[in-house]
Amino acid sequence: MPKLRNAIGHISITGVSKQYGHHKALNNVSLEIEPGTVTVILGPSGSGKSTLLRTINHLERVDHGFIQIDGEYIGYRLEGNKLYELKEKEILKQRINVGYVFQNFNLFPHMTVLDNLIEAPIAHGKLDKQSAIAEALRLLELVGLSDKVNSWPRHLSGGQQQRIAIARALALKPKVMLFDEPTSALDPELVGEVLDVIKTLAKSGTTLVVVTHEIGFAREVADQIVFMVDGEIVEQGSAQQLLNHPSHPRTQQFLSKVL
Repeated sequence: MPKLRNAIGHISITGVSKQYGHHKALNNVSLEIEPGTVTVILGPSGSGKSTLLRTINHLERVDHGFIQIDGEYIGYRLEGNKLYELKEKEILKQRINVGYVFQNFNLFPHMTVLDNLIEAPIAHGKLDKQSAIAEALRLLELVGLSDKVNSWPRHLSGGQQQRIAIARALALKPKVMLFDEPTSALDPELVGEVLDVIKTLAKSGTTLVVVTHEIGFAREVADQIVFMVDGEIVEQGSAQQLLNHPSHPRTQQFLSKVL
């Protein structure tokens, strides 16, 4: 099935830097992510992958540079030639358009699966309760968990919890979906069920950015792969190009250990 291409979900990262004390987590990172594409970010631990992901929806404030989604500055407004940080309420409004799936699921333990899915669309006034329930049931079918609608998170496997977390992120109909090592907290036999859901999403036309160590997944679904070291992008290209013919010594070294 060919990929759909949306006109929305274009991410533009321009000269972004982020420092923690003396540690430069991101150093002048620039990247264009086309609407409806899948970008996989690879790199060794501590290379800045997750920090970059967190700046895209302003979970991390950038020290320099800026990020735009469909031309809108994320976390800031432009007045004249100067960027001013938005108030938290305005930032939260922007985050509705950016779904985020964490390593550790982050489901609300005191809510059933259904309540986890309908809470945000209703709270943000995007759907009434009846519509939110109908959308939640559709998303549970998408992730293969229609039978868990009234379950509690503690009664689900890690793989099932992560699939529910993906459905919950989709419930707000985001332009962009960010995945921060979505399988790293899972037992090996549960990894495939989560990756299968992301592969289905990859065909949907939503822009996906995935931080992962799953090279086989990257080879199968990525439109572009970005390789990071020490807070910088050292190489980027198609999956075929970067995985089969890496040009940078650090990329070659990394792939020689994981392939």
